[in-house]
Amino acid sequence: MTSRALAAGLLALCGLGATACGAVSASGAEGAASPRAADAKSAPGRAPSTEVRAAGAADPTPAKPLAGKVIVIDPGHNGGNYRHPEVVNKKVNVLTEWKPCDTTGTATNDGYSEAAFTWDVANRMVKLLKAKGATVKLTRADNSGVGPCITQRAAIGNKAHANAAVSVHADGAPSSARGFHVIMPKKIGGPVDPVVGKSAKLGLALRDAYKSGTGIPYSTYIGKDALDYRSDLGGLNLSTVPKVFVETGNMRNPRDAAKLKDPSFRQRIADSLVKGLENYLT
Repeated sequence: MTSRALAAGLLALCGLGATACGAVSASGAEGAASPRAADAKSAPGRAPSTEVRAAGAADPTPAKPLAGKVIVIDPGHNGGNYRHPEVVNKKVNVLTEWKPCDTTGTATNDGYSEAAFTWDVANRMVKLLKAKGATVKLTRADNSGVGPCITQRAAIGNKAHANAAVSVHADGAPSSARGFHVIMPKKIGGPVDPVVGKSAKLGLALRDAYKSGTGIPYSTYIGKDALDYRSDLGGLNLSTVPKVFVETGNMRNPRDAAKLKDPSFRQRIADSLVKGLENYLT
């Protein structure tokens, strides 16, 4: 057969079976591009495949670490308590005994009150916790009112179904004593019993973060390794959510007091307590 006749025969065969000529085999054999592939390359304005991430595209924004968590901060005492002894001295039942509704708290030797200190630290904590996505509730709305009673403070955490609750305090021990400690609940045959274990874990997380973040030493006068267990505090006995008290330092000790009065150090205190909460909750 002449070369011209052979070429004509091949053209006829291609006309009968388009897939026989110019196709790319499944094994990747070379050949002319298919019409569909050619269209995809040449069609103007066609969007690229949605299955391929555009170069340099940002990853989705990560969730905030405390999103969905509810935290109750209980700033000890209140700035107006001393004006209303008829309220704060009224006895309330904390299950293991009857105690005053609240107290005035302590103060440094030059008059900086525990109530003012706890209110300041609590509000610093609120800002930090909200920035991490947490829902935060305080047990009092200001530092000029009275109370609430220790029984009510526990009820606020219970009603909020808090994942964690922290009562912020500073101690009024003899001036020779210094350091911080964490108070945790004991089983008393009451509502706190189911969360005693979780409260202990919360207390340990707060102790470690507080020591690391502030450098204030463990208490020299109470507890062991800055841990104290009590059954006489209404704020703990009546809690159905994990809760502890943190005595952040001794306001009667000159070295501790100097730190507690310093606004920049109070920010360190807030940072450390928030870190402890985050470590516990995550």
